[in-house]
Parts: sequence; structure tokens; C-alpha cells
Amino acid sequence: MNIFNDLKEQINSITDRLFARKVSQAQLSIEIPKNPDHGDLATNIAMILAKPLALPPMKIAEKFVEELNKIDYITNIAIAAPGFINLKINPEIWQSTLNTILKEGVNFGANNIGLEEKINIEYVSCNPTGPMHIGHSRGAIYGDALANLMIKCGYKVTKEFYINDAGAQIDVLTKSAYLRYLEAKGDVIGEIPEGLYPGDYLIPVGQALFKKYGADLKDMKIIREFTVNAMLELIKNDLNLLKVKHEVFFSEKTLHDENKIQEAVEVLNKQNLIYRGVLIPPKGNKPDDWEEREQLLFKTTDFGDDLDRALQKSNGDWTYVAADIAYMQNKIERGFKKITMVLGIDHAGYKKRMQAIATALSNGNIDFDIKFCQLVNFLKEGQPFKMSKRKGTFITVSDVLSEVDANIVRFVMLTRKNDQVIDFDFEAVKEQSKDNPVFYVQYANARVNSIFKKIEESHPKYLEKISKESYSLIHLDSPEDLALMKLLASWPKIIEQAAIHQEPHRLVFFLIDLAAEFHSFWSKGNDNPNLRFIIPNNHDLTLARLVLAKSVSIVLKSGLEILNINVLEKM
Repeated sequence: MNIFNDLKEQINSITDRLFARKVSQAQLSIEIPKNPDHGDLATNIAMILAKPLALPPMKIAEKFVEELNKIDYITNIAIAAPGFINLKINPEIWQSTLNTILKEGVNFGANNIGLEEKINIEYVSCNPTGPMHIGHSRGAIYGDALANLMIKCGYKVTKEFYINDAGAQIDVLTKSAYLRYLEAKGDVIGEIPEGLYPGDYLIPVGQALFKKYGADLKDMKIIREFTVNAMLELIKNDLNLLKVKHEVFFSEKTLHDENKIQEAVEVLNKQNLIYRGVLIPPKGNKPDDWEEREQLLFKTTDFGDDLDRALQKSNGDWTYVAADIAYMQNKIERGFKKITMVLGIDHAGYKKRMQAIATALSNGNIDFDIKFCQLVNFLKEGQPFKMSKRKGTFITVSDVLSEVDANIVRFVMLTRKNDQVIDFDFEAVKEQSKDNPVFYVQYANARVNSIFKKIEESHPKYLEKISKESYSLIHLDSPEDLALMKLLASWPKIIEQAAIHQEPHRLVFFLIDLAAEFHSFWSKGNDNPNLRFIIPNNHDLTLARLVLAKSVSIVLKSGLEILNINVLEKM
């Protein structure tokens, strides 16, 4: 039984009986109080109802007491200002959770709130103009972890990368690669001109072009396609190093080549959302696509945007907004009712226009959102790194992963909510101490393994009893046992809430808390023999504690599996 969901249903049923109303699942919370003296669980139902009922929360809470007392697993109820209802739960509920964890393994906590709904999660989508710099890694890791989380919750997820292989930046890349081609065949090219990409990563591309096509290559179309493919391979290699996988790599160029942009614009035109007009100069910085002339415009202001958006440049080429319309139309045609884009914070201005596009094309029938990833401050020896792809001085993913394990990078990138800045200190993340959350979580699992290694050597029959469920958990009744079991029981709730809010960092917070609770338990055993996991003179308690330790390991592995971070068996 998921006690958190069960209590929500019971409380909603009581609310309906007492006040002829129900509250939303999002509003109603069932939490573990920070202070165990306040009970095992607490609910905010009285405070939610105070305003609509025009009654003091404390009086509403009093009305719930009699009804809550009818629930068989609630052993005590207390009301605390300003209106919290604190509940004591029969320990058998927490103990039974361990049986569920052992039975379900790393699937413990999985659910089907997604009902197999199709969701497209597009992440990374960096321009294919060079290898990935480490700044891209945050969005890559966030998007990948989010996709895994949604799969865990019953969604049919497509992990997608949008290849920006059309536009001015690809023209610049092509010219840059052509210079490297000339260099490879022996021409003196001098210093790379301002505005082109000077990075050494294009030298092998020039050499490969010369080797394949010889000294007479002048077809810029061939150079363009060859170079984009080479850059895309670099990016895919970097993604593999980060353990990031995509199922679809969608080419922007195909939208142009197959006339999909014209078709998508026509869909909007039939809704009278396209017109010819002159944009008013915006206040502050002008958008890249703004020109003071009559042009083809999309009425994004009808959907809350700050200004209408231009669809064609003065030379007749389609703008990025026009391509975005065609790409959104493609996703809708593929049957996605839920679409999430992961972008860097430097694209924050895109949100209104993209929401306008999604709403217009679907008549408001798709759930569309953009998740922005804030900056990462990379520090080494206390000094920040500066990155610039054009100058060729940026830090690549492979540079970082030559010093720091990919599992550490993934974990650190998820230790903050996606829209919060992260400081990534190269020295700190490699420390093996309790101040390093990566180490702290991995060390917890390693400690569990050390327990079972000792048992395997000294009392292998215990392992057999666990496998046959031949044990009793009633001995797990100390405050430390209960605290750890309550935390384990909340894992399904954490997964569900993380998916609803699309916040995989919640899993990281939980894993850190679980590791801390386990390490605290372990440390107390140094002073109190009854709190150890192996107690020579108490076989029943030892067996129960082994089940508890194994449950901790399973939940740690479940979380790290979603985050795609390796579990260390020993350290």
C-alpha cells in the first residue's frame, strides 16, 4: 500500500462527507514532519479548506479528528497551529513497506500516472558547429533524467535532438571548414578571419575532406553536408560520454527541403493568423528577426506574446520562427499530446512565441512546456573558466570527463532545480567526504554491500531466509528504524511528484536524505550495539535489519537508475 496516496483518498472522502467538497491532489499534502515528535505524517487539509469554508483552520481540523480515528492504521491524532493535523501510524505499515521493496526491487515506486501517453522531450539541440562545450551538459543531463523519470511513471517517451543544420551559422561553419580544407592541401591560410570558427576541431575535418575529394573540391554544398555530419558525430560522441541517449535526431534542413514550412504556415493562414504588416520597433534590444519593413507576420500577440513574429527575411528565406512552426506541426502530426523542450536560459525569450505556436497549431489541445536550464559556473583552483566556441577557447565535454567521472558530472548537474545556477568545482566534486553528495550517496550503498559481504562469510543462512521471506519485521521498532522506514515508504510519492512537476532534482535530494539517514543510523551503532545491523546475540533483529539495509540499497539503486548514474558496490 502507498500510504501517502491512500491517505489522500481517505481525506478527500472525509472532506466530501463533512463539507460536500473535494480538494485537488496538487493542493493536498501528506508530509513526514521534520520533528518526529510531531508524528509520523502531517496533512494541511484544514488550511486548504479555511478560505472556502470561511472557518479557522484549527476548528476545521477538530472536525476531522473523529473521522480520521476510524482509519485502522492511524493510532493517534494531534492538532498543531496553525492547523496541521499530525498523525501517528501503526509501525506495521512502515514494516510492510520493506516486504514490498524486496518483492518489487528497483521497480518499487514505479507508477502509471502517464497512462502510456506519448510525450516528446527535446533536449540539447545545440548547433552542430563543433563539439559540445560543457555548458551544454546541464540541459543534456536534465533532459535525459527527465525522460527516464517520465518512463518510470508510465509515459511513452521519445527522446529527441533537433539538428539546427540550416541557417547562417551553418554557412559560417562551411566557410571555416573550407579554410581548413585549403590548409590541408597545402595552402597558407594565415589567421582565421574574424567571424569564422577558429577551433582546432575543424582541422581533422579539412584533412578528411582533402583525403576524400582531393585538391579540386569547390562544391560548398558537399563541404557543408560533410562538415555538419562530422560535427554531429562529435556531438553524439560527447553525448555518449555523458551517457545521454536520443532516439530521434531531427534535421531542420528537411523542413526546408520538403516544403514543410510553407505547409505549416498555411495551416495558420487558414486560421487568419498570418498577415502582411510592419512591426513596431520593440523597446530595449531588438529581436534578430525584426526588420522595419512590410513582411509576413504571425499573430503571436493573440496568444500572449509581446509582439507578432516575422516569418520571412528580406531575401525571402524563412526565419527561425517559421521553422519552429513547421517543427511543432511535425510533432503534433506524430501524435504527441505532451511536448517538453529543454533550453538554455539564454533562450528564455522564446517561451511566449513557442507557446503561441503550440496553442495555435493544436487549438490549445496539447500540453506544451519549456524547461530552462540556468548557467553552470565552472571553477578550478577558485578561478572561473570562460567559454567561446567562436574563439576556440571553450571547454569541451571530453575535456571535463578526462578529469571527472561522467557519473559525478550527472549527479552534480542534478543537485539543483534546473532554473537555479550551479557552481561546479572540479576539486570539490572529486573529494571523498560527507561534504560531497555524490560520494555520500554511493558510499551508503557500498556500506550496505559490506554488511552483506560479512553475512555471506559468517551467516549465509540469513541470506537464504531473506530470499524465502522467512523473517519478522516487528523488531524494527526503534525511532531510528522507523525514521528510515518512513523515508523508504515515501519513495513512490517522491517519484510521482517529481514527474508531475518535471523536476528530477527531487530524486537527488531524496537520495541524499536517504544516505544521510542511513549513515546516521550506522554511526549510532558505533555507540549503541542494539542499533547495529549485525547483532551476534540477536538473530531475529539482525535478520530484520538486513532486510532494512537491503531495502535502502534497492531504493538507492532505483533512484540512481532513473538518473542513469552507476551504483558503486565498494569504495
